[in-house]
Amino acid sequence: MFNETLSSKMWKRFVQEGVIDSARINKRITESWIRCKNRYVNPYLGTGREILTGESFDSQKKKYQELLDITLPHVEKMSKFIADTGMIAILIDPEGYVLSMKGKKPILQYAGDINFVEGVRWTEDEVGTNAIGTALHAKEPILVSGTEHYSVASHKWSCSAAPIHDEEGRLVGILDISCPLEHSHPNMLAIVSSIAYTIEQEWSRRRELDELELIRCTWELAETNQPIVILNQKQQVIFANKVVRQKVLQWPSKCDYQDLLREYGYVERKRTPVYSKQHGGLLGYSAFLLEAAVNSRHAAVTLPFSLNPILFHGEAGTSISFQRVLKQIERISRSSVNVFIRGESGTGKELVARAIHENSPYKSGPFVAMNCGAIPKDLIESELFGYAEGAFTGSRRHGYKGKLEQANGGTLFLDEIGEIPHQMQVALLRVLQERKVTPIGSTSEIPVNIRVITATHRDITQLVKAGTFREDLYYRLHVFPLHVPPLRERKEDIPYLIRYYCRKNNLELPAIPHIIQQLMEYDWPGNIRELFNTLERISIIGDEEIPLLLQELFQSGSRGKAPAAVPDHLPERENGPAPPERLPVRFAKLTYREEIEKQSIIQALRKTNGSASAAAGLLGIPRSTFYRKLQKYNL
Repeated sequence: MFNETLSSKMWKRFVQEGVIDSARINKRITESWIRCKNRYVNPYLGTGREILTGESFDSQKKKYQELLDITLPHVEKMSKFIADTGMIAILIDPEGYVLSMKGKKPILQYAGDINFVEGVRWTEDEVGTNAIGTALHAKEPILVSGTEHYSVASHKWSCSAAPIHDEEGRLVGILDISCPLEHSHPNMLAIVSSIAYTIEQEWSRRRELDELELIRCTWELAETNQPIVILNQKQQVIFANKVVRQKVLQWPSKCDYQDLLREYGYVERKRTPVYSKQHGGLLGYSAFLLEAAVNSRHAAVTLPFSLNPILFHGEAGTSISFQRVLKQIERISRSSVNVFIRGESGTGKELVARAIHENSPYKSGPFVAMNCGAIPKDLIESELFGYAEGAFTGSRRHGYKGKLEQANGGTLFLDEIGEIPHQMQVALLRVLQERKVTPIGSTSEIPVNIRVITATHRDITQLVKAGTFREDLYYRLHVFPLHVPPLRERKEDIPYLIRYYCRKNNLELPAIPHIIQQLMEYDWPGNIRELFNTLERISIIGDEEIPLLLQELFQSGSRGKAPAAVPDHLPERENGPAPPERLPVRFAKLTYREEIEKQSIIQALRKTNGSASAAAGLLGIPRSTFYRKLQKYNL
């Protein structure tokens, strides 16, 4: 009892003051608490928020069917022990979603009180320090008990989790045993670690048997006259027929499929999945190849089939509008068509263009960006086309390779294409048609193989109607239009963007939790660029100056509105005294604990659609106390 009280005091001191006695707390717990605080996880909530149900959950389980197939029989073997000791056994995928929970109904219902259910995402970012989320991060077994959990919702639980790795050491899942604190067993961590190890051994055996079956199922393809390779699930070539082996002089036991295509001039014509007759799961693929045709201009470029997720070097967030952009990037990247990106300034158009390049057939070539609006009009021609030695007074001694030639074999991104002079539009159109560049002062034509991505914040169709932008060039560039939404249409991504920018630039901004709601109320006419600039200003100024910065922000923003902590109109409250009249927002300085409490109230109101009694019940406080807090925080 003494240890538990002491631990509780240490938890409260860290949450309220940020002070931690690392000598008396497990190193992994200490590291996790600090991560949670830096990521603004709410320690006073901690119930599950993101829960997959219905088709979404079925799809997630299907994605990790092999993990379920291998693990659940081992869980069943310990079902009596789990039931007798009042525990539950949980299987979690590498993304943090709970795929399966086994245990007695009363314990499962008790877990359900904090939304600890099948389909929930149980990571550190969602619910703070916990055995599952911390094991996912550390990739090692861990026990988290009582107030070692960062969020108060889990303080009555004891949890032990162990990672499951494949034969190459990659994390494929987490096995966890959890129970109410009073049922905690001293050997929980040892038990779950032992089972995880057994599962890992079976995983390796299953992989070996799958590859043997894969080869047996596709053996008849060995004698065909067209090049064929057999791939396992990791995109490794485990077998090639005679036609391919004759071309590859020293055939390794396994090789990377993409390396084979690139190094020996093959492209994929067709791919067929191969399924197991033993367990019905996917074994791998048979891939039918062609030799890439080469002509005098350039090698034909095709995009081999890929099961890998797209690369995006930014923060994707969770908004529907930007997830739609990512899906379009995935579709566009498979082809070689020109792309026209529309979007306001500061929305990240170049980042989107770079993502298209890095997931495309041109990814091995350069990505060259040029802002047409930032270059004087009399210099655009030399910047774009380059020039030969001695082409004009002041030219470089050996000439200059223009952006079109620099991008050869890759992608040319022309931002603010609407600013390009009319005479240059004719020259650019010719290059796009003939795929040849003639530098200024030269008579030599240089073949180029490039993909062109253009962007503008202007209405390009109006420029065409006005005659300032050539219609034929418009149709050459406007093959696949892609719209990048402004930040005001994806406000739910703002906390993620803030976290991304702070991590990337190693910024510690203690004031952010206090003002994040105000930042989400602002409409950001300068979009993500303005948000990041504001974060830089916050990192420089003192805390006492932040209210002035926010006032200035809302007064100067063309689309801004007065900041508010909750929506202006909540549904009528149930029985009880009427809430106080809404007061103008003041930027009063709150303690860290008060700010957390305020945000907890806001979230509770949103979850209950503005019902004060329901929100009070959710937070476990009397309704009269809840109304006093509403008045205290001007909600």
